[in-house]
Amino acid sequence: MGDVKSHDFADQPEVVPALSHEEHAPAQTTATTTTAPNAAVLDVDTEKQVAAPDTKEAEIEGNEVTAARRRDLQPPAFLVGMSAEERQAMETKLKRKIDLRLMPMIILMYILNYIDRNNISAATLGGLKTDLNMNSQQFSTAVSILFVGYLLMQIPSNLFLNKTGKPAIYLPTCMIVWGVISGATAGCHNAGQLYAVRFFLGFIEAAYFPGCLYYLSCWYTRKELGFRSAILYSGALISGAFSGLIAAGIVAHMDYARNLRAWRWLFIIEGAITVVIAFAAFFILPNFPRTTMWLTEEERQLAAWRLEEDIGDDDWIDSKHQTFWQGAKLAFEDVKTYVLMVLLFCIVASGSITNFFPIVVQTLHKNNVETLLLSAPPYVLAVITTYLNAMHADRTGERFWHIVVPLSVAIIAYIIGVSTTSIGPRYLSMMLVVPGVYTGYVVALAWISNTIPRPPAKRAAALAFINAVSNTSSIYASYMFDSKFAPQYKIAFSVNCMTAFISILAAIVLRVMLVRLNKKLDRGEYVKGAINAVPGAAVEHGFRFNI
Repeated sequence: MGDVKSHDFADQPEVVPALSHEEHAPAQTTATTTTAPNAAVLDVDTEKQVAAPDTKEAEIEGNEVTAARRRDLQPPAFLVGMSAEERQAMETKLKRKIDLRLMPMIILMYILNYIDRNNISAATLGGLKTDLNMNSQQFSTAVSILFVGYLLMQIPSNLFLNKTGKPAIYLPTCMIVWGVISGATAGCHNAGQLYAVRFFLGFIEAAYFPGCLYYLSCWYTRKELGFRSAILYSGALISGAFSGLIAAGIVAHMDYARNLRAWRWLFIIEGAITVVIAFAAFFILPNFPRTTMWLTEEERQLAAWRLEEDIGDDDWIDSKHQTFWQGAKLAFEDVKTYVLMVLLFCIVASGSITNFFPIVVQTLHKNNVETLLLSAPPYVLAVITTYLNAMHADRTGERFWHIVVPLSVAIIAYIIGVSTTSIGPRYLSMMLVVPGVYTGYVVALAWISNTIPRPPAKRAAALAFINAVSNTSSIYASYMFDSKFAPQYKIAFSVNCMTAFISILAAIVLRVMLVRLNKKLDRGEYVKGAINAVPGAAVEHGFRFNI
């Protein structure tokens, strides 16, 4: 459902061999005839009338609407005579090469991003609140203030990343800075110092996750993004499992080592690991397909062509013509951005329990080490369900049910959790709620790039804006998990259950919108935002929204 139409290059019109990938052929006058504004564009191949938008509106959406932009996309010359089987084999080899070089490092970076953000919860079990003379209200503020900085930086960071085109330099540099800041948390001696460190930690960490989502969308097609987003987000889930194990070891064996409390060692050790991995990332991560030197020339052309074929236009050309803030303007003008914002906000809100998971698990009346160990299994299960769900979503091209079904499981889990504090049912609730929320969440992340694919600056801004707003729920969530509400945390569980339900409603609204837009595309009608506002381009190139 909503799959992008495949192209058999054996059936494509013959291409002049001298034509390079970068120098596209001029627009074919036999394929498209353009009349005055508000007239119609006749697609000879489909024999359908495509209503052209107002010229000014099209220029705003696509930055420039010219004859060159209405050209027929041409594949690289070496692909023209290649059979479908040969093309598939070459593409499979290319994807494997990209996966092996790109995915392990960004997963490891995200594991450390998430550990450095959330290790404050484990630090409370190592004596942080006691040593800093903090009450529960102050601790909640220390947790939430990180997300204030996180919110402020996401959109500017992603727009800067899109404009510079140097993720292999930008992301590791940010990682070094946040690793140093995280390690500096060990030097805090009062609540005010902790507030300052946490704010700047969020400010710098904001670059990574939305930046990575945009980064992946520049390497993988829309049908491939679901599984790769799941692989990326597995870093957060793995960190949830192993951060508890690491913290358990430090709390059990390093308290007062060299006269430092265990929680201080926790920040020092994990911050140092982050800095070391960041330096390694400089030498491993690529930038974008056209500039990656460890790909051959043919592989670079194929990597770029796959994306052009998928969304019907060339990201590389567009990004050269977009101003720094124009992408943000386009994103804010698209109603789909706001529906996606509600969807992601509510999913993240329903998953806010993960920021305080060791504290909630402590209501099972276990000691500190046992509590940290019991925090791991729900995340391990979530990694498995997330991979399987995202893999199936990419294989089928379907998004809606792969989001709604897991969220329904989360709703059931919250109902169980709020109903009892008995150890068995309570832990069952925790085992289900983490996989339930995040199995659907990673598919929803991929749905953003699927729904707002063009132009690249708009996609970057939308990813950052949606991710930033979705994380604002963490600002208020910290106060719902105040220790005075323990052990039942009735308000927190009820609110999270409600937001999971609202996210299902938002998914329904988005699905209805996209089904209607796809029907318009089936009829050959112009759809604003489908492919950069170029009249008829979505129809010509077989673009459809994934639903």
